Amino acid sequence: MSEDDIYAEFEQQGVTLEKLEHPAVYTVEESAAIHEALPAAHTKNLFLKDKQGRFWLVTLPSERRADLKAFAALLDAGKFSFGKPEDMERLLQVSPGAVTPLAAVNAAGMVNMVFDAAFREAERIAVHPLRNTATIALPFAALEAWLSGKGVATRVVALP
Repeated sequence: MSEDDIYAEFEQQGVTLEKLEHPAVYTVEESAAIHEALPAAHTKNLFLKDKQGRFWLVTLPSERRADLKAFAALLDAGKFSFGKPEDMERLLQVSPGAVTPLAAVNAAGMVNMVFDAAFREAERIAVHPLRNTATIALPFAALEAWLSGKGVATRVVALP
């Protein structure tokens, strides 16, 4: 699915989103200026693999520290390690730095999508549109509904 396809589908569903073009960012630290320019709940996206070989995309608030051991215990995943870039590109069809929940549609059924419950409280969530040179902000409920409509099962849990 292309970025333009995603925008078209959100428009058809009447979802208003705001897009900000910017230089490439690879870390949460590099994206501080984006957070100021685009008010929303910004994300940290972790592409993970468990001991059973299952892949996970865990999205949490950008300012939160990721505790992989605690996440694995909560999600009954055994033990997490970071997924390899080649697996990310094969399954999600994005490169490191551009990981986004929107890419889960490219791997429906092959990647477990998990959001932190904090996003339910936010007015909007900010994610990359399959590339790390732009960020879009949209209502979390709209993102969740769109993913569900694409066959992506999502879990929303209070991550430690």
